[in-house]
Amino acid sequence: MIDTTKYRGRLKEEKVRLGKEMETIGRRNPSNPGDWEAVPQETEQEADPNDRADQMEEYSENNAILTDLEIRYNEVKDALLRIENNTYGTCKVCGMEIEADRLEADPSADTCKEHLSA
Repeated sequence: MIDTTKYRGRLKEEKVRLGKEMETIGRRNPSNPGDWEAVPQETEQEADPNDRADQMEEYSENNAILTDLEIRYNEVKDALLRIENNTYGTCKVCGMEIEADRLEADPSADTCKEHLSA
């Protein structure tokens, strides 16, 4: 049986950090509070075409970053839920215990090393 105390702490810290990072480039989708969306940069003056292109490029980059952060955020939330459900540390593919060094490297891991790519 895995002692989840230290993993719970690490996961909660990461969840807070990820939430703060997401807030710097996006906001919760008002239509779907479980989802995040990138927000365009606000300007107080009419942008010339070059500035507008830069803004669109930045928005596109922020959208890609936000997508990656949101995926990780959801992995962390799922791991915390597995702790609450007493299924943490069990491979979702084979049901065997996930190796301790794997959980040390990634506390949100949901597969053993053998099923890493599953």
